[in-house]
Amino acid sequence: MTPVRPTLRWYLTRLVIYLLLIAFGLFMLFPFIYMAATSLKVSSDVFHYPPRLLPYTAQEYVNAKGEKQPIYLVDVKGEKRQMLLTGEKLPHVFFTTEDKLNGNDKRASEVVIALPRDEVEKGAATKTGETVSKPDASGTPQTFDVYMVTVDGPPQRLVEAYKGSLDKFVDLNDASISAYAVERNAEKVEFVNFQVGNYNAVLQLNLDRALVNTTLVTLCVVTGQLITSIFGGYAFSRVNFKGRDTLFLLYLGSIMIPFVVLIIPMYRLMVVMQWQNKLVSLIIPWVFTAYGTFLMRQFFLSIPKEIEEAALLDGASRMRVLWAIFVPLSTPAIATLAIFSFLYAWNSFLWPLLIIGEGNTMNHVLTLALIRLSNSYADQPNLVLTGAAVAILPPVMIFIFAQRYFIEGVASAGVKG
Repeated sequence: MTPVRPTLRWYLTRLVIYLLLIAFGLFMLFPFIYMAATSLKVSSDVFHYPPRLLPYTAQEYVNAKGEKQPIYLVDVKGEKRQMLLTGEKLPHVFFTTEDKLNGNDKRASEVVIALPRDEVEKGAATKTGETVSKPDASGTPQTFDVYMVTVDGPPQRLVEAYKGSLDKFVDLNDASISAYAVERNAEKVEFVNFQVGNYNAVLQLNLDRALVNTTLVTLCVVTGQLITSIFGGYAFSRVNFKGRDTLFLLYLGSIMIPFVVLIIPMYRLMVVMQWQNKLVSLIIPWVFTAYGTFLMRQFFLSIPKEIEEAALLDGASRMRVLWAIFVPLSTPAIATLAIFSFLYAWNSFLWPLLIIGEGNTMNHVLTLALIRLSNSYADQPNLVLTGAAVAILPPVMIFIFAQRYFIEGVASAGVKG
């Protein structure tokens, strides 16, 4: 049979599909990209307008006249040129049109042209003798002089808005080319500079302790849930005992109880056991999970009974059957449960907030430390997002490395469950 060669339409269809998928993927990833980029900025760069993704946090300098001077981008006749600040200030007269005049705040008027005061005195602008008035906020008329201004073209009828001074700049390569602007408003020539020190600064704000606590709690909870779920799943799927199915239904029904109903009894229990404000209260209550037991039971039911019966006939104990046969065959389900348990334990917030409290910083987990960080450093979003990056990186790495088992577990659960 002759193979069908792809047509141009086939290639174009595939190209459009891939482009759409890439665009959608970038759209979904953009918040994480922005978080990572912002975590490498200084605070002032976060508030830069227009916003910039890369951390342009360091200004370009050049050695001039024996000293290090910053470089600015200044507009010269419509062209942006790299220029140096001379340190000189020159008095200027700022002109505008009558409709752009602001009577309430003269300096808020939209300037059309600014001329050095000595050029105005030499005839670059001539008073017409006319005046215009604009009311201020109280309604009092403010009077402004009208000039005929001649610069690179026919004379223009403009209004003197105000007088002030501008800083003098000279071209980086040609000192004969000069321009005037306000230094604080001049655009700086900057380059990308990743502020990796933000991570060290954040870790010193008790986030290192919170990271260790969260890691310890998460490992203990995940290990506990895996052990109890494997044993419980095997018991409910393979061991026949009286009332097994009824007990399983009651245990499974506990999933339907809202957590808010359990908060007060659990808290009272922790107080009685004197576990409040201790990390053990974040571990022991969560090492048992009805969902994990149900997941492992359903997976164990899919394993043929003949394998277990053959092992039992050969003299293997149930413990050996479980760990030598069932566990290796259940890797996708175990990986799925491990990922779910990890994400839950790592991102847990409400229960640590209640049982640990905000004041006990030595036993804080990451979620509590991030709340404290966002409250204390609300004016430095770069540090807040750095803390968020520290908290989100481990779950992302876990998912990336375990996604094959995760997908297998979900697929098999959907087919075999």
